[in-house]
Amino acid sequence: MTRRFRLWRLLALLGALSLLAAACGDDDDDGGDDQAAQEDDGGSEAGALEGMRGTTPLPETVPDEFRSRVEEIDPEVDDINYAAESYDAVVTIALAAQIADSDGIELASEINGVTRDGEKCTTYEDCLELVEAGTDIDYDGLSGPMEFAGNGEPTLGNYGLLEFGADNRLLEDPDTQSAEFTAEEVAAIPDVPVEGTRAGDGVLKLGSLLPETGTLSFLGPPMIAATKLGVQDLNEAGGFNGQDVQLTEGDSGDTSTDTANSTVDRELSENVDAIVGAASSAVTLTVIDKIANAGVVMFSPANTSAALTDYPDKGLYFRDAPPDALQGEVLAGMIADDGNSTLALMVLNDPYGTGLADAVVENFEASGGEVVERIEYDPQASTFDAEVQRIADADPDAIALITFEEGSRILATMVESGIGPRDLAVYGVDGNMGNALGQDFDAGK
Repeated sequence: MTRRFRLWRLLALLGALSLLAAACGDDDDDGGDDQAAQEDDGGSEAGALEGMRGTTPLPETVPDEFRSRVEEIDPEVDDINYAAESYDAVVTIALAAQIADSDGIELASEINGVTRDGEKCTTYEDCLELVEAGTDIDYDGLSGPMEFAGNGEPTLGNYGLLEFGADNRLLEDPDTQSAEFTAEEVAAIPDVPVEGTRAGDGVLKLGSLLPETGTLSFLGPPMIAATKLGVQDLNEAGGFNGQDVQLTEGDSGDTSTDTANSTVDRELSENVDAIVGAASSAVTLTVIDKIANAGVVMFSPANTSAALTDYPDKGLYFRDAPPDALQGEVLAGMIADDGNSTLALMVLNDPYGTGLADAVVENFEASGGEVVERIEYDPQASTFDAEVQRIADADPDAIALITFEEGSRILATMVESGIGPRDLAVYGVDGNMGNALGQDFDAGK
């Protein structure tokens, strides 16, 4: 069954758009029609987002049963964004440990093989039965086929093609589109050997590094609940080496704090064998060296930045969210297919934002389009008036926003300046099609 989303307003956007109601109303209205044109949502102008389109990583199917089980772990969970990827990270690590017959560093050498080139299996119990029979497996989990390349990341991805309707809400049951690297491209990705030594102690211990606080804290609950569910299922199937798999939880925060480093220090002191996280690529880059140097696996359910594709991680970093090279291809294709020949970009200046922007630019230009402006902004800026004016001066056919929560302020400024979704084609990805624009949707970068 296609995943159905629960769409909720975010106060940041509603507050911003409520300030635009008078400025963006029809000059011919005397107030009565203006009031009728607004939704009963705190004053935000009806249709201010209508027609804005974008993309987000999205598994083709996630069973309703899985959603229900995640909600049993945490009844406060409103969606299951990146939950499937989190669950699959736990299962993949455990299967690799079973194949290696070790919770030490040896399990890292088995992770890529768990996802490819063997007999298909879709549950931990079914895969474990094959492993115990000596059969090479190919785990296709809840997030779909992973098919890791030698650098420990997927070679294919599936994306939701999102669009806002007249009620300023994302349309439900979006179409999806797949993207994948060619066989030649996959073959050109070198295998990354595992470096280092770290002995296991016979007990598989996992740590989590997921956002309980910070700018991505809205994303944390489904990922945290799904990680717990994965460990629960492992233990119901017998655990590892005759003992329960252990989980120690930890907050990643964001890059404005040192929370991630504190969490990693604690979990390494507890002798974890693998860490599930982080959600943010930028956060991952602050701790990946420390984790790799300790001989511990790091497995992210949500990182997509190109900066991690060939990072010198000693063969110990993995992710089951598809890399931005694939999403850039899909988003650029959407923009070009809509008939836009010139493009401007507003880009969060961090490894996720700039990496995804590079992929969009490369693919849009390859289609014959022209990039007329690209602005990499500071998310802590008090206003975005100057940046938005530069976009307006460039006079593009389309604008691509690659933002996080500050996207609501950027969009508000765009609407005030007459270059919002009503005025020209506006596209977004992940966070700004979700958290930043009023919907609790995917934003795991």
